[in-house]
Amino acid sequence: SLRGLRCSARSAREDSWLKSLFVRKVDPRKDAHSNLLAKRETSSLYKLQFHNVKPECLEAYNKLCQEVLPKIHEEKHYPCALVGTWNTWYGEQDQAVHLWRYEGGYPALNEVMSKLRQNKEFTEFRKERGNMLLSRKNQLLLEFSFWNEPVPRDGPNIYELRSYQLRPGTMIEWGNYWARAIRFRQDSNEAVGGFFSQIGQLYMVHHLWAYKDLQTREDIRNAAWHKPGWDELVYYTVPLIQEMESRIMIPLKISPLQ
Repeated sequence: SLRGLRCSARSAREDSWLKSLFVRKVDPRKDAHSNLLAKRETSSLYKLQFHNVKPECLEAYNKLCQEVLPKIHEEKHYPCALVGTWNTWYGEQDQAVHLWRYEGGYPALNEVMSKLRQNKEFTEFRKERGNMLLSRKNQLLLEFSFWNEPVPRDGPNIYELRSYQLRPGTMIEWGNYWARAIRFRQDSNEAVGGFFSQIGQLYMVHHLWAYKDLQTREDIRNAAWHKPGWDELVYYTVPLIQEMESRIMIPLKISPLQ
């Protein structure tokens, strides 16, 4: 009927209008995700390391890292910086998480790796560390253009690393939605950094948050639901996710993020 056609047309217009609020018009076929989503003004590359430590070795592992990692961080001839280093508190147990920044991208990464192979102390460190580990994995990441760049902060804080395995082909949509969503999560300076994988497990997104404690985390997250627009953004991003994981982490004493 004519009335039905009018209702259908109005519904289509409303759907189109709603999508225009939340979706940036980016054609993912015309460029690589890294060029569309990453910060253009920097060429920083990030490495995220997950080390699963033998339970009886965690204390010795932390002590060893606190002796060696600052030397790499402070060495002026190494174009890299330790962004943060943590132990997982809630989530996978007896786990260490390290986040490094390589200022200059892949050439900087190659330079650091080449120099470390010639560093006898680091070679001994790797050997000793290897005896303490059950498994390890890493990913190379870029940071989203619309997220804060992670900078050192005073503590004490707990950190939450929320990791999302997206459905292949949905990274651009995720970026479009979160470019709007991040403004809802800035009031308490809780947003630390947002990254997406380039090498390792692909279509992975990591959001890093800082909170005073678990109750503060709960209060801040609940407050977001009272802000108009947040619920719609969650509604549209949830279908993009295949799996998700949350880690609550405690920084080591040497971590620039405290």
